[in-house]
Amino acid sequence: MLPLWIALAVILFIALVIAIVAFLCYKITFYAPPRKPGSPEPDVPEGKIYEPYHEQMRLWAKETRALPQEDFSIISRDGLRLTAKYYEFAPGAPIELMFHGYRGSAQRDLSGGVQRCFQIRRSAFLVDQRCSSTSEGKTITFGIREHQDCLDWVDFMVEHFGPDVKIILTGVSMGAATVLMAAGKPLPPNVIGVLADCGYTSAREIIQEVARRLKLPAKMCYPFVRLGARLYGGFDPDSYSPLEAVKNCKVPVIFYHGDTDDFVPWDMSRRNYEACASKKLLITVPGAGHGLCFPVDPDGYLKALEDFFGPEASHA
Repeated sequence: MLPLWIALAVILFIALVIAIVAFLCYKITFYAPPRKPGSPEPDVPEGKIYEPYHEQMRLWAKETRALPQEDFSIISRDGLRLTAKYYEFAPGAPIELMFHGYRGSAQRDLSGGVQRCFQIRRSAFLVDQRCSSTSEGKTITFGIREHQDCLDWVDFMVEHFGPDVKIILTGVSMGAATVLMAAGKPLPPNVIGVLADCGYTSAREIIQEVARRLKLPAKMCYPFVRLGARLYGGFDPDSYSPLEAVKNCKVPVIFYHGDTDDFVPWDMSRRNYEACASKKLLITVPGAGHGLCFPVDPDGYLKALEDFFGPEASHA
């Protein structure tokens, strides 16, 4: 039988190894390093699937920068300053409250969204999520805290724009997960719908999906990822999910997803759609990779939006 001190040393060593592995998982998955000042050149997503659209994305970003805009900020429930920019189509027009994806930014992921909103007579309110651009924070939580930020932005908009403002919650990728999770909570009647573009079902499933693509043992890795989130990020990624939230959704939801998305599988939007308890529509865009449904088929994207929400969601 081992002496007590050796047994304690072994236990402490194992605990230290687990803590180190959990910390590394936190750093890789959830930690956001300090942001550098914005580049004068528009940021665009990296990867071969985006290269054919880089010129259009840069043009959208430059056009958006040149538009009249108003800066806003709120303080999150955990004390972070969060920022956003508002682009008005016309006074009294419905407003899309828009959220970008994982490690993205409003400029990179949502600039084309402003032009899309204007084409269907809506204003656009682009949020830089926590840890992005000028918003504060160091931990990305895959929608756990971000959906609370979304709810707080809704309250801010109702207070600022007045009790008659109409709001559509819009998100791409992690932004889609964010707005779906917000839609599972009580919302003011000002929120008239949700647009969820290529969102995932849960933090657990998308993290495991990425791990599998990296040839890692997904189910073995995830407990360390979750432990890292809880120990170093102060949140539990399993505490809530889009798939759980949509079961309580009461506003109309339109889902978009490309059938060649190799980051968030199309099947995740299908499952969110099937679980959604409210009026819903799933649009599959052939040949669209991750986040590319609108660039691949802008006319079809707009038509589906207008047909689904009707004249209530556009300025008269």
